[in-house]
Amino acid sequence: MKTNQPIGIFDSGIGGLTVTKAVAEQLPNESIIYFGDTAHLPYGDKSAQTVQGYTKKIADFLLARNVKLILIACNAASAAAYKLLKDYIGDRAVLLNVIDPVVDFLSANCSDKRVGLIGTKLTVQSQVYQQKISALARQIDFHALATPLLVPIIEEGFFEHKLIEIALAEYLAHPTLQNIEALVLGCTHYPVIKKSIANFYKNKIDIIDAAKIVANKVEATLISHRIRSSTTTPKHRFYVSDYTEGFAKGTRLFFGEEIKVELVHIF
Repeated sequence: MKTNQPIGIFDSGIGGLTVTKAVAEQLPNESIIYFGDTAHLPYGDKSAQTVQGYTKKIADFLLARNVKLILIACNAASAAAYKLLKDYIGDRAVLLNVIDPVVDFLSANCSDKRVGLIGTKLTVQSQVYQQKISALARQIDFHALATPLLVPIIEEGFFEHKLIEIALAEYLAHPTLQNIEALVLGCTHYPVIKKSIANFYKNKIDIIDAAKIVANKVEATLISHRIRSSTTTPKHRFYVSDYTEGFAKGTRLFFGEEIKVELVHIF
């Protein structure tokens, strides 16, 4: 792998753009290739086997574009496919997920706290966060709740809408999340509604957004592998498996400008 190769990032839709923006801001010299599998979103209500099939195709797409690192910017895909992709990709690229950096953050900052997590059905049912936290032997009182309606609403572009407020009021009042001291946004779509979530809690708990945490991990990994770019002319490319207005709106929202999005058929 060489320093001037791009970073590959993928998600089921616009959610991974929250991480992509954080990576682009932290690593301004890195070129990024983003793939949003909008034809198959959301991943969170699909089987692990189905998501694994999608991610292998996406990995092939990114590897064909000579990426040096692939970031699975999706909690559901990270839970379902990280181990499989690790073996599948081998030494062709470095592979990262969005779960491990957050678990490490919780281990360092949330011992002896009651911590909640909201995410998709696949992420929550996998119990991947519970298993990884338990393996670290930290005294974290962890409680996860599936919130499947949020991703479709966000993908429709309703980032600030009464539908979000209604859904959040129903989910966040659930007994599973009572008396929490911190809330993990266990889906990369959720940072776009972080303000509404903070308002529900009247800013009295910590909202843990993975984007910055993961960007730090990407930077550390590039440095440790000695593949951090020093170019002054990075190029970003955005691909989707199905064009949606929600994705186009998302790119404008996150990057503050019109972004060229290319439609590709890889399935």
